Amino acid sequence: MRKIIAAVALLAAAGCSVSAGADDGRKTVVIGYQSKTINTVTAGTLLRDLGYLEKRLGDGYRVEWQDYDTGAPITAKMVAGKIDIGSMGDYPLIINASRTQGAPTARTELVSVTGYNLRGGLNSVVVAPSSDVRTLADLKGEKVSASTGSAGHGTLVQALERAGLDPATDVEVVNQQPPVGASALQSGSVQGYAQFVAWPGLLVFQDQARLVYDGSALDVPTFHGVVVRQAYAQEHPDVIEAFLRAQIDVTKYLHEHPVEAAEAVAKATGLPAEVVYLYNGRDGIASFDVTLKPRLLAALDHDQKYLKSIGTEFAEVDVARFANDSYLRKAYGASYDAGAASTANAARITGTDEACGIAVDDPAKAGEVWLAGEKTLRPAATPTCLLRQIAAATSGGTTVRAAYVPDTATGTHWFADRSVWVRDPSAAENERLKPFTTEDGARAYVKEHKKAEIVGYDEALKAAAGGASR
Repeated sequence: MRKIIAAVALLAAAGCSVSAGADDGRKTVVIGYQSKTINTVTAGTLLRDLGYLEKRLGDGYRVEWQDYDTGAPITAKMVAGKIDIGSMGDYPLIINASRTQGAPTARTELVSVTGYNLRGGLNSVVVAPSSDVRTLADLKGEKVSASTGSAGHGTLVQALERAGLDPATDVEVVNQQPPVGASALQSGSVQGYAQFVAWPGLLVFQDQARLVYDGSALDVPTFHGVVVRQAYAQEHPDVIEAFLRAQIDVTKYLHEHPVEAAEAVAKATGLPAEVVYLYNGRDGIASFDVTLKPRLLAALDHDQKYLKSIGTEFAEVDVARFANDSYLRKAYGASYDAGAASTANAARITGTDEACGIAVDDPAKAGEVWLAGEKTLRPAATPTCLLRQIAAATSGGTTVRAAYVPDTATGTHWFADRSVWVRDPSAAENERLKPFTTEDGARAYVKEHKKAEIVGYDEALKAAAGGASR
């Protein structure tokens, strides 16, 4: 590491650019991103697809996009001066700061956020569909695949502690890249899989996994953000401003055109559009907002002790110094402070529920149904109303591409047909069928509501269609 930093310093001293210009005389901006980490799309996949950055930079620049599965290789290349701007999750971000803060030529700064979830819902733990594991505690003595130092790994460590397990001894963490870990789970060589968006949702959608732990249960914010090399930003503030303005443009596009954005990301990554929309759609698991919010920065500071506990080579980071919103303030404008103070999702589910004939106005209960052949999703006021819509559509021969419902306890959106359903006859008529992301969550509700019972998805559909939810 010292040799790399020294080499970069020599290049800088010699007046050489580590982002060399192209033969045609244009300057090259190198961006590291993670195409399949889909809540970074406003700084990566969707930004690249829409071409907003190139338009803002103009003819004097060319953009080189480098795609990776995790944040670790992006950090390594930023240390070596080979990537100018990168996006990654909160744990990789703090590692990035730790690895670069010792050398002025390599130091990085956090300049914006892509997607976040205030409860931690972007990270999850899944098991094989046929697994006997029902709770996180059931993984004691088993092997769990995770990418060391990733946001998914951090969630696993914190969740195991809360479950009364020692992350260092009670579970064997197997360090694997997300695609490798997915294959390991299917082959049975690991019994659990702890990863970040969109891998858990993808495996569940493909019926290759079952959600056993929803990161929202931690109630600790998680997010992805954008880092820049400080020296590069100081030398090219125009590039950073152009990038941030383009990111703001893309965020607005995502809010206004969620289906088109999901389909564009799906085409670029090979991920199903239904999975992309789960995270990035209206009231999806990820909220998109570029501002550096105090709650997110506090969570970043909170992450540090867990990075130390998992044996990662790590030096304490001054988060206040690492976060630099000066570039973003200029790009964002006078409303920046108001934006940073707000945590409302700008892409809300609204409208009128066709099945129940009521307004869709409560994000804690609202869901959506995506019918085959339709370009827009149908809003549902409550999960019970959503099931009625599905029952009506399927009885008429229409295929449901996907349906999204919020977990009754955490609010995490999940696939309706992969959720665990509870029927509670004591609840209001349009709210008697309640979804949960995990069996653990459903059982906790049943324990507190004596008349409630867990029912299968098909039974829940029949109850909604026949009015038996009463």
